[in-house]
Amino acid sequence: MHPDLPAAGDNKTVLIPGPAGLIEAMISGPRVPSAQPGYAVVCHPHPLYGGAMSNKVTYALASCAQNAGLYALRFNFRGVGRSQGVHDEGRGETDDTVFLAQWLGERLPQGRLLLAGFSFGAWVSTAAAARLAPVAQISIAPPFAKYFADAPPPPRPRCPWLVVHGRDDEVVAYEPTRQILETYAPPPQLVTMDGVGHFFHNRIADLNEVVLPFIREHFAD
Repeated sequence: MHPDLPAAGDNKTVLIPGPAGLIEAMISGPRVPSAQPGYAVVCHPHPLYGGAMSNKVTYALASCAQNAGLYALRFNFRGVGRSQGVHDEGRGETDDTVFLAQWLGERLPQGRLLLAGFSFGAWVSTAAAARLAPVAQISIAPPFAKYFADAPPPPRPRCPWLVVHGRDDEVVAYEPTRQILETYAPPPQLVTMDGVGHFFHNRIADLNEVVLPFIREHFAD
């Protein structure tokens, strides 16, 4: 095992020199054995509205990856926690996501990559996929019609792509997102959760029941 990585089931907080300074990250080891463990990079919601790697949806995505036998890396975007740099409206955040996926891949050279993100982090991680080769992509409440008025939606990831969105999302409206997703060829797998707001209050368990089987399907040994 590489010395930068935690033992199975353990967590390790690290400061990684990145493109704009140190990046604060949490690396979590897989909770189940895998002959060739994959690895997930998980992106948190908007940093200017309280988003951080401690966000419960971000944590849930990382936890599902661990339960599927992957290493999971969450990190704070620029200017959040101990991460250096300043908010860059998604551009620098995408650079950092690509950098961290490559950093982790160097330590797990036989592993396969999962990219995942929630809200702002869903946009960033999807944008990063164009410069990486993920085996699978997960986007939770992707704000493809919000926050990035001057930027087109990211290209479609070249892999299986799961999108989960609450129909009653009060931050990222469901219907505009659904319409944009339908323009992709092919459209992603969209799971709509009724009675769910943006932050999945009291519905994290339901989210896990959608996300975990998707990861297991695409990262089976």
